[in-house]
Formats: sequence, C-alpha cells, structure tokens
Amino acid sequence: MPAMTRSLRLRHPALVLCFALAACSAEKGASAPKPEEAAKPAEEAKPAEAAKPAEAAKPAAPEPAAKLGQPAPDFALKDLDGAEHTLAQYRGKVVVLEWFNPDCPFVNYAHGEGELKEMAAKASADGVVWLAINSGAPGKQGHGVEANRAGVDKFKLAHPVLLDESGEVGHLYGATKTPHLFVIDAEGALVYHGAIDNAPMGEVRDAGAEKINYVAAALADLKEKRPVATAETAAYGCSVKYGS
Repeated sequence: MPAMTRSLRLRHPALVLCFALAACSAEKGASAPKPEEAAKPAEEAKPAEAAKPAEAAKPAAPEPAAKLGQPAPDFALKDLDGAEHTLAQYRGKVVVLEWFNPDCPFVNYAHGEGELKEMAAKASADGVVWLAINSGAPGKQGHGVEANRAGVDKFKLAHPVLLDESGEVGHLYGATKTPHLFVIDAEGALVYHGAIDNAPMGEVRDAGAEKINYVAAALADLKEKRPVATAETAAYGCSVKYGS
C-alpha cells in the first residue's frame, strides 16, 4: 500500500473506506441533467421517446438454499487448472468457502495485510479445506482465469480458486460481498457465514471495541467440539459481480 494511502488510513479511516467502496462499485450512476434540459416542458418530448415502453424490472435473486444448521448445498466447480471440486468430496473435513475477487480493494487489504494474509495456510495446516470462489460474470471486475491467476500469485495463495461464472453457486449460498465467508463443519452443516472480522480495511466498526476474527473463532469452536458462538454476521466488502 502506497505511503499516502497508509497515511490517509491512519489519519482519516472513514475517508479510506469511502475510497475503497467507490473503487469496487460495479456501475457508475447516471449524470445529473443540465439545468436547461431539466427545464424543458414535457410536451417537447419526441413522440417516439414518449411512447417507449418502460424497461422490465430485473428479476430478483433466488432465495439462498444455504441455511445455518442445515446441510450446506453441494456444488461442482472447476479451479483455474480445470480440475473439478465438489463440496461432497470434502465430507468429513471442515470447509471454508471464501467469496473472492482479486481486484476488490477489500480483498486486497484482507490478503495483503489483513486477517486473510496467512489464515488459509494456517487453517489448511490444521486440516481445514479452504476454497475461494469467484462468482464474477464475464466482463465484470476480477473475472477470468488470468485475472485470478494474477491474484493467486500476488497473494501467494496455496488453496484453489474456483470459477462460478454463472453465479449459480453464489446465489445458492447467498454470497453478497467479497470477501464473504462460509464455514461448514465435518458433518456438512453450515455453521457460520458473514464477515471475516469486525474491522473493514483494518478499522474496528465500533469505537473502543475489541477486534474479532469471526472465522478464526468459529474454527476454534469446531476444533474444541463447541457450538459456534457467533454463527452469523453482516458481510462487508465489494458487491459480488454477478451477471444481469
């Protein structure tokens, strides 16, 4: 991270967070009309434009099938080398699913100097299966094999990155942000989903509160055969770049 950005983050964390949110926005809003355009009377509109039918509303995203305490939905996705991975093949092991976008500022922070920098490697050494999933559609930010290979190299990832171009698996789980984390126990039940921690871009959400890594806490609870104390939190980050 450049020195200027680090300085801004230290002095003005809210400003840095605003920059990050703006950087991972998928679309730009329409510009405001010019005053003289806004003042034109309605009768001056061209007949063809007046008769133009309204655009159909985009269909709502399907209801997620993944539910806390219930068996996590199975899926089959290919990694960057074309090898297929299914959730079923990892039954008997704890699995972490991390929604991923190599160009998202929140993902870059989390893997560059945040909680995800070494977490996957440490969890994998403890027997946990860690799978990153990119549900970005063609033409969207962070999409494609090459962009994700660059992310793997940049962040020195040892775990697979799976491509979900149709967005089917993302919608199945209700993934909304990158990063958005899901923890599945050895019996195949979803036991946690939400944010990696309570500190977007390294800044704790509530002033004076202690920094908490929710995923690490969930994995620790599973390791000690305890119920996961915090099973759900609000994910933060860039929107998942689903297709239209």
